[in-house]
Amino acid sequence: MKRILFAGAAALVLTSAASAQVLQEKNMPLNLAVDIANETIAACSAKGYNVAVAVVDRAGVLRSLMRADNAGAHTPAAATAKAFTSASSRMPTGVMAENIQKNPTAAELANIPGFLVLGGGVPVKIGDVTIGAVGVGGAPGGHLDEACAVAALDKVKDQLK
Repeated sequence: MKRILFAGAAALVLTSAASAQVLQEKNMPLNLAVDIANETIAACSAKGYNVAVAVVDRAGVLRSLMRADNAGAHTPAAATAKAFTSASSRMPTGVMAENIQKNPTAAELANIPGFLVLGGGVPVKIGDVTIGAVGVGGAPGGHLDEACAVAALDKVKDQLK
């Protein structure tokens, strides 16, 4: 009798664990990542900036990386780090940099491995859900990198629904 009760209790526990809800998350598809990268390169090129653009998924994993002709050798790494930082923090890296300047205790955020706290990283969102981020490196200022990313996201906004 004890074995039957124990087996029944074990089955109940296993059944409730097996019926746990599976997470379903929106994420960055490759075609969108490539479109964002192309639009960002175009936005920066129109202003005379030779940049690299990295687009990452919601976990910060690289989906697309492009380097414009004549962009500096360091720009792909900077763009990738900015994209990772933005995806991970779910905020623009320029905002993060401002927050660190205003709040010195937040300065340790810049020491997180893989983070680059300079303007130029922008989250990609569908509604309030971050599905990835775009990072730009190479314009003569992080605010200009960020402006190119924002312009590109405006161009692909119909795909972000």
